[in-house]
Amino acid sequence: MSLTIRGSAKARDQPSCNGFFCRMVCLPKCIFGGFSRVMGRRNQYQPSELQLQHPQLLHPPVVPEDWAFLVSFEQQYGTTHPFFYACSFMQALKIAEDEHKLMFMYLHSPEHPFTPSFCSRTLSSELVVQFLGANFVCWGAIADRGEGLQMAATLQPASFPFCAVIAPAAGNNIAVLQQMEGPIDPAELVEILQRTMEEQGSAFGTTVRGREEEHMRARIKEEEKIKARAKEQEKLRADRQLREEQDAAYFVALQRDQEKENLRNARAQKPIEASNQTNYQNPRQMHREKQLGKPRQSSSVGEAQYKETTTHGKDTQILIRFPGGERREHNFSCTDKILSIYRYIDSLGLPGIANYRLISSFPRRVYSFDQMGMTLKDAGLHPRASLFVELL
Repeated sequence: MSLTIRGSAKARDQPSCNGFFCRMVCLPKCIFGGFSRVMGRRNQYQPSELQLQHPQLLHPPVVPEDWAFLVSFEQQYGTTHPFFYACSFMQALKIAEDEHKLMFMYLHSPEHPFTPSFCSRTLSSELVVQFLGANFVCWGAIADRGEGLQMAATLQPASFPFCAVIAPAAGNNIAVLQQMEGPIDPAELVEILQRTMEEQGSAFGTTVRGREEEHMRARIKEEEKIKARAKEQEKLRADRQLREEQDAAYFVALQRDQEKENLRNARAQKPIEASNQTNYQNPRQMHREKQLGKPRQSSSVGEAQYKETTTHGKDTQILIRFPGGERREHNFSCTDKILSIYRYIDSLGLPGIANYRLISSFPRRVYSFDQMGMTLKDAGLHPRASLFVELL
């Protein structure tokens, strides 16, 4: 007659999930942060993907203490048994979490009278071996040594053999979804494990997947933030490059205009020098003009005086280009309005310049009737700017 215990007497007051036994257990520090054991698979089944990625699990160094459970089991009951991961308890729990499976834990008590029948009839059963291999990550240990002793002290089984279905939980806790104490036949063990998976495994599997989905969403959100920052930085670089190109184009045009102005001044200076030379060579004529009260005044001197009076206190330089190719440069105050530029152009009395508007090219902007009351500084024309006269 087999005896199946789903939880010890001490655990009967623990909460249940869907009618099944379930309790939270806090692991001791020696297990939660313990040193890992190593081993390889020693039965006839193919190694898992994790073992293929980590060959050291297939061919480990022989450490007697770490091999004690498998050596003891296989010496007495043969090599037909579930694949028990020979690593630390926490490593096996992490493997189960990564593979979205629950952990099947078996604490082996070699001296207990129920152990031989359980190992030879139940754990060595082909039905149990195949079911556990397909649905669980298995971990086993001897109940009176190493981590097996620590787990026995933590879970406090009332009888042996002792099996439990375990799922990861927050912090250094584990969730014991089901535990079985005493002998049990293969069909009943598989039935209990199947019902546990259906009733509670999906909830814990959803929790694991939920954490992964949350991490995925957080990673996607962070990547979107990085892309947005990269786009913003790219836009700032493009704007800065455009401003630099506009400033460079403006200074090149200003330099050319200055060179042309210097050339015109040099050409205009030649007749004045010739006139001065003539006056120097004819002192009598100059004396007669003095006596007659006809003082001479150089036109360039008058122009310089005009520029001096008009440029005093002006801090904004405006270069105006006309449709015929003519250019004029005039200084204004940054507090002057756009209307001042129109008045200046009208005062020139240039032929054909009657109905027009002003346009800036970098960036293109129209200064027409609606902008007449805007100051030059507010219009972005301070300290210097180039405007085009466009006829309407």
